[in-house]
Amino acid sequence: MSSSEEQQKDLERRERELRKRETEIRLRELESEINEKEAKYYKTYKPKVEESKGKIWKKQAILGLKLFALGVAVFAAIRLASIVAGFVIVGTLGFIGYKLFIESKIKNKK
Repeated sequence: MSSSEEQQKDLERRERELRKRETEIRLRELESEINEKEAKYYKTYKPKVEESKGKIWKKQAILGLKLFALGVAVFAAIRLASIVAGFVIVGTLGFIGYKLFIESKIKNKK
């Protein structure tokens, strides 16, 4: 029985050694793959500061003018609406006054 146990232990030892070799080989392969691949090279450059400031300034100026025009349009619309509302109110009061006071006097005279 000792010979079968020795054979078993020998097989286990060989199996461990084989696994160790396989692991080392795989690690070497992975390392060589990593070293073979080169990182992609992208040329970078600094944008011109003057151009970007000018573009930003133009965009802000245009936006400011649009907002100003919108404000003027809203102000004009409110003024126009208040004038029209005033005419409607005065006209309505005048019509009611006519119906109540003047029309009844005209009917009474006839």
